[in-house]
Amino acid sequence: MRTGWRLRRPRGPAEVTSAAVVALAVLMMAARTVTVTAGALADAWPALLTLAALGGVAALWRVRRAIAGRRRDGARLAALRITLAEFDAMDDRRFEHALRDLLVRDGWTARRVGGGGDQAADVIGDHAVRGRIVVQAKHTRVGGKVGSSVMYAVKGTAGPAHRADHAVVVTNGSLTRDAMAWGDRHTVHWVDRQKLRRWAEDGTALHELLRLPARSRSSRFKRAA
Repeated sequence: MRTGWRLRRPRGPAEVTSAAVVALAVLMMAARTVTVTAGALADAWPALLTLAALGGVAALWRVRRAIAGRRRDGARLAALRITLAEFDAMDDRRFEHALRDLLVRDGWTARRVGGGGDQAADVIGDHAVRGRIVVQAKHTRVGGKVGSSVMYAVKGTAGPAHRADHAVVVTNGSLTRDAMAWGDRHTVHWVDRQKLRRWAEDGTALHELLRLPARSRSSRFKRAA
């Protein structure tokens, strides 16, 4: 059984007149609503305009403040210099953050990833021209040496785990002869105390210091996923 309302056409003069009166009343109410709304908007437009202007000024201020902050950060990083004495006074975590900042200074988009399960990558940087770099940071006491095992670990994960174009071991100490020789043979770059001075204190960009080539499709570190 179907139920529901269904409109029908008015029948007879009385119903037609009633329908017309109702329609006229609805139209008058609608017209009054429009008039009242328009009047309220006309009265309130100065306040609305003021609020809109204040909102625009606040948004512009926030944008200019963010731009100024980025410029200050960029200028600070561009002038970043870190001495060997400052490196020696750092702990492992601060050392990794410092290397990240130096990469950013040199034009890399870098992030610190060091920690448990980092797969021999403490800092990873990306460059529009030179591709991706993996940095293994080894902070040691003065006179400490980094051995070949670190080179093996970096070589083993730079491509398969991180898809890197370049890998480098950085220490504030030194490396054993075997470690340096093995790295040179297997394209694992290394930065010892003297190179670190040139990079951090003198301001030489890392890619210039290590003569890192531009990224190529046949990177010796990358492997198919």
